[in-house]
Amino acid sequence: MRLIYHPDRKDISLPGVLYALGDPVRLKCVRRLAAEGELSCSALDGTIAKSTMSNHLRILRESGVVYCRKEGTQHINSLRREDLEALFPGLLEAVLRPTYPSCLLLEVSK
Repeated sequence: MRLIYHPDRKDISLPGVLYALGDPVRLKCVRRLAAEGELSCSALDGTIAKSTMSNHLRILRESGVVYCRKEGTQHINSLRREDLEALFPGLLEAVLRPTYPSCLLLEVSK
């Protein structure tokens, strides 16, 4: 059985995390994991091809954003909240904060 690679906390870098979070699909996955807790790859799978979703999850895992464990035939994903908060305080909270279209922000600031 092949082991699943996860970087040690000391090897997680800000550029790697920001790269992983910079894609809308990956950001959506992170937001779902934050809201719903652990999810299997198939639960995160939406209208995207399985190979594409697999690649997105690999990027999130190898950057240190998510942790993946094998349970039977499924891979269960969860956020590495503790590691991310220890390394980059407030980053995950800022990323998970709801975003609003810029036109709404202009209305609020008037």
